[in-house]
Amino acid sequence: MLIQEAIGHVFVQLQDVLAKISSSQYRQASQRLSGATIGQHVRHVIELFLCLEMGYAHGVVNYEKRKRDIQIETDKAMAADLLQNLYGRIGKADTSLLLAFSGDSSSEATITISTNYYRELLYNLEHTVHHMALIRVAVAEVSELVLPDGFGVASSTLKYRASCAQ
Repeated sequence: MLIQEAIGHVFVQLQDVLAKISSSQYRQASQRLSGATIGQHVRHVIELFLCLEMGYAHGVVNYEKRKRDIQIETDKAMAADLLQNLYGRIGKADTSLLLAFSGDSSSEATITISTNYYRELLYNLEHTVHHMALIRVAVAEVSELVLPDGFGVASSTLKYRASCAQ
């Protein structure tokens, strides 16, 4: 499945960053990102995939109900392991799902819309790339690590840039 391969590619990129930064850099607040840490962004990515996995089992995905597990955002080894484990579990068959959404912090009321597993995998992939762009900013602030040019850049943007360079 092409989506699974693309997710695998970005997970490997994330794992590579985790392997090259220190635990303190993983937890260090970035002033450029309003105090957010690399770990918080990695946790967010992981938890979206965990929500999708749970939603697949129950037929309803609700990203707003993610756990927000502090251990994931402070333990980079745990985060790397979760990325590896998640990749091994995303190759499921497509199925219809409902997506629950509130969007209102003052109400518990939710709406549901129809979606499917592959659509949500694609959403999570694009959302991951977006967070990787933010992680790129934090990495530049807290370390000397030089990331690959394509880290945190959408594949469509990379293709466009390549076509302009010709």
